[in-house]
Amino acid sequence: MTPDDPAASQTPDVAAPGPHELEIQVRFGDTDALGHVNNAAYSSYAELGRIAVMRRVSWDGGGPILARIAIDFHAQVHLGSRVVVVTEVARIGRSSIALHQEVRADGVRAATIESVVVWFDYEAQRPVPVPDLVRSTLLKGSAPAS
Repeated sequence: MTPDDPAASQTPDVAAPGPHELEIQVRFGDTDALGHVNNAAYSSYAELGRIAVMRRVSWDGGGPILARIAIDFHAQVHLGSRVVVVTEVARIGRSSIALHQEVRADGVRAATIESVVVWFDYEAQRPVPVPDLVRSTLLKGSAPAS
C-alpha cells in the first residue's frame, strides 16, 4: 500500500464496526476497449476494501494473506461511475476470515465478491489462529461466527 492508495487515507474505525464502505476512483486504466471496467480491476477494488477493514485491527503476531477470491458480475461499470466497495466480515474460523463484498456503481450492485484471508505467521510461513483481539474487533456489531 502506498500513500496514494485510497485505503491509505482512510482512518481505521474501531468504534463503528460492521459493513465498511470505501469509495473507489475508477481510473481510465481500469477500463477496456469497450469502455467498461475490466474484470481484473474488481480484484483490486476488493483488495482495497479488505485492506480498509483489516486496518481496524493490530497485525502483531501475523497478518492476513489472501487464500481465496470468487467474483460474480451483475452489471457493467463505466468510467465516471461513483463506485463504492462494501466489505463485511461473514465468518471467522480458527485461522481464517471470510469476507463478503459488494462493488456498487451509482448505487447498483455491479459485483459480489467472496474472499477468504488466512491469519498468517510470515516468519514461520504457516497459518496461525486468528488472535482474540482481532476476532473481537472484527465481530463487534456483526452476527456471531458460525
